[in-house]
Amino acid sequence: MATTNPLQFIQQVRAEVSKIVWPTRREVMLTTVMVFIMAALTAVFFALVDLLIKTGLQGLLALVG
Repeated sequence: MATTNPLQFIQQVRAEVSKIVWPTRREVMLTTVMVFIMAALTAVFFALVDLLIKTGLQGLLALVG
C-alpha cells in the first residue's frame, strides 16, 4: 500500500468533496413526502393482508372446531 504525505491527502480529500452535489431544499422536501407516502401505503397494505389472514384463519378454525 503506497503512502501519501498529509498535504497530498488533504488535497485529494478537498478534490473529492468538491465533487459532491447537494440536493436542493425542494428535492429534500419532495423525497421526504414520497417516503412518508410510501410508508403509509405499505402500512395499509400489510394491515389489509393481516386482516385477510386473520379472517381466513378464524373462518378455518370455526369450520374445523
